[in-house]
Amino acid sequence: MYCLPVVAFGAFVRATHSGDGCGSHWPDCHGEILPLSAPVETIIEFSHRMSSGLIGIMVAVLFLWSYRVTPRRDPIRKAALATLLFTILEALIGAVLVRQGLVDRDQSSARAIVMSIHLTNTFFLLASMTLLAWRTTGLPRFRFRGQGSVGWVLGLALLANLLLGISGAITALGDTITQGASAAEAAKMDLAPLTRLMVELRLLHPLIATSIGVFMMLGLGFILHLRPDPRLKKWVRWTLGLYAAQMLVGLINVWLKAPAWMQVVHLIFADLIWIGLILTCLSACAEGVSMRNTSILETETEPSGAPSTEPVRELVTQQTGETHSPRTWRTLVKAYIVLTKPRVISLLLFTTLAAMFIAARGWPGGWLLLAVALGGYCSAGAANAFNMVIDRDIDVRMKRTSKRPTVTAEIPTAHALIFGFALMSVGFGLLWGAANLLAALMAMAGLAFYVFIYTLMLKRRTWQNIVIGGAAGAFPPLVGYSAVTGNLSPLAWILFGIIFLWTPVHFWALALMIKEDYAEAGVPMLPVVRGERTTVVQITLYAVLTGLFCILPIFQKDGLGMPYLLSALVLNGLLIARSWSLMKNTDRPHALKLYKYSMVYLALLFLMIAVDRAMSI
Repeated sequence: MYCLPVVAFGAFVRATHSGDGCGSHWPDCHGEILPLSAPVETIIEFSHRMSSGLIGIMVAVLFLWSYRVTPRRDPIRKAALATLLFTILEALIGAVLVRQGLVDRDQSSARAIVMSIHLTNTFFLLASMTLLAWRTTGLPRFRFRGQGSVGWVLGLALLANLLLGISGAITALGDTITQGASAAEAAKMDLAPLTRLMVELRLLHPLIATSIGVFMMLGLGFILHLRPDPRLKKWVRWTLGLYAAQMLVGLINVWLKAPAWMQVVHLIFADLIWIGLILTCLSACAEGVSMRNTSILETETEPSGAPSTEPVRELVTQQTGETHSPRTWRTLVKAYIVLTKPRVISLLLFTTLAAMFIAARGWPGGWLLLAVALGGYCSAGAANAFNMVIDRDIDVRMKRTSKRPTVTAEIPTAHALIFGFALMSVGFGLLWGAANLLAALMAMAGLAFYVFIYTLMLKRRTWQNIVIGGAAGAFPPLVGYSAVTGNLSPLAWILFGIIFLWTPVHFWALALMIKEDYAEAGVPMLPVVRGERTTVVQITLYAVLTGLFCILPIFQKDGLGMPYLLSALVLNGLLIARSWSLMKNTDRPHALKLYKYSMVYLALLFLMIAVDRAMSI
């Protein structure tokens, strides 16, 4: 409780240019042990040293006390020792900053490096204090080893937040250096490599924070699905709630041009999020944590620590009556390809690439097209891999999905998750590097929406799952459009809306054909909970809405012309006609015809938009 305001006080010292208040002297101040008559900057800097020194005394007492009241090798002793070491390091890093003159308006690379180390050490100090508080309050023991996929997700979340904190520290340093500078000084500063990095980070830091926020929501939501423990649920909610508040604080900080008091508030929230994430890790890895009671959701563990696939294989054999031959490298590669659902991705990828042609009004460039195709495939493949892991318990009960590699245990859960996160990282990097950060963020948002909103929140709870969750499949055009233009025009959002309204028509036609599978698995799809009649009426309604929405591009500024209008009328007329035919006869052949046509419809519609845009140049 005392450490947090002292850390915040350090940010205030930097933001008010008081870091050289005692000159280059440390631990004394201008050669004096206690400066009695000094300017404000000196008082601020010396007060920070005194308050930090008090932490050192408290931690030393805590360390000695822990050795007195706890047995040898007790985790409390280890946490107390770590707290003491990080406190000493904190003081030494502060000494380096002062003695080397890395304060006030210094814009050397050394200052950025030392401040990054300072931030990292502060986070480690807060982590050790949190761990110590956990153990001394009698909460359960924890174990980080052997946590499988949960451990990987938590580790990535910790690393991502540490890197975010470092980028925030460098951004705040840039705000401090350029604050109050004259035009001439600012022009000179812009020539410095470090200042250019700070200016770039000032633009990128909010986008990086958004990306990590999406990952946090996705990752922590996944962990809660696997381990629905009340204590873990509480800390996940706190952490995500603080993160959302931090995003708002960051926006206000940018709007107010980073005054000193807002920089302090921003840092406090960053520290609280870090503490919340540490408590989330401890709760997830604590002894006796509640786990979802299903034999196939997580692989069991052999005494050696290797994942066991036998329980899953036995269950699959019972459900399908089939046995599985030993794996070869070819079958394993095929299994990983299946994990990405390439057939599902093909249509998503087509709308992504078509949107690039639409945005460019012609050829968008070969290398950009290839990079976005690969990045889009990786992002969508990652989302599908996560979906297969989460839905293992219902996939095994459905004939259509019972041979998925996560069900047959050809790919263990932990390996599937690592593969998914690897694909997600590669896709994000490709889209950011070859296109821009907005395209990468759109792909990440689509992934998060599909996994967190649709798979985790809606799929098993409401028949509206595909109506709301279908928005995930509408993100690919936003990825393609923003990859070319760097922004999202009204036309890009119209493309999003077309797919959003089209999805229920497409998916419910499929659901009619496999409603028995959904009923067996307990998934509340519309044909299961409301019946076929309601489903076909809803399909026809959404077909009409899709047709009406497709007229909007005509009325946009620099809108589409007659070639698109004629093709849209024909394509939507056929979509409505097939929907109406299904409403009169709800058998499987009519549902299959609508399902197949709906895919052709979307591909041809996007193709005609691209052709019309290219012709109107």
